[in-house]
Amino acid sequence: MSEIEPPLRAAVIPVTAFQQNATLIWCTATRRAAVIDPGGDLDRIAAAIAQHGVTLEKILLTHGHIDHCGLAGVFAAERGVPIEGPQEEDRFWIARLEDDSRGFGLEGRVFEPDRWLEDGDQVTVGALTLDVYHTPGHTPGHVIFHHPESRFAQVGDVLFQGSIGRTDFPRSDHDALIASITGKLWPLGDDTVFVPGHGQASRFGIERRSNPFVADHVLAAAAG
Repeated sequence: MSEIEPPLRAAVIPVTAFQQNATLIWCTATRRAAVIDPGGDLDRIAAAIAQHGVTLEKILLTHGHIDHCGLAGVFAAERGVPIEGPQEEDRFWIARLEDDSRGFGLEGRVFEPDRWLEDGDQVTVGALTLDVYHTPGHTPGHVIFHHPESRFAQVGDVLFQGSIGRTDFPRSDHDALIASITGKLWPLGDDTVFVPGHGQASRFGIERRSNPFVADHVLAAAAG
């Protein structure tokens, strides 16, 4: 008996000196794909697209930090595909990519997304439909992408295995980040697998039990 192919597959491609998790996702029915956060090392991303035999349809962005989107505009122009995301409050970060390239030693080119995303929007990849959630805190315009049928999410720098996103940047907001995690991520279900912007994948349920910053018992103690 042959195994049924899942509707969505994903491959994580760490890029830049920051080992940022660019994520190639594709629709197994159509072989159409998107790259989430192609921040750099475009040759490595192109090799993954070729390796998996998929056709790039668009670029999706979680937020405007240089390791996540520094070369998104360049890749979009090279491939002739649109950019969707992040939410427009991150225009502030995208506008300073070239300045940040000097500060962080990464390549960065300013660009204009083809579509800014809002909470409640959806994006399509082939026959797949992913839900968009606005999750400010790490940056004001951060978004995440969720495919309910696959119990899969790409959450950028909101949540990590055993940690949470930094909030010491301009326009970061720690309280907003915690609210994004508890109000937007946790309702997606404990069994949802998430790929973070850096490090290993995890499940929301694991983080609710053990994450030292946002586990249920940690937040309850802080509130009590």
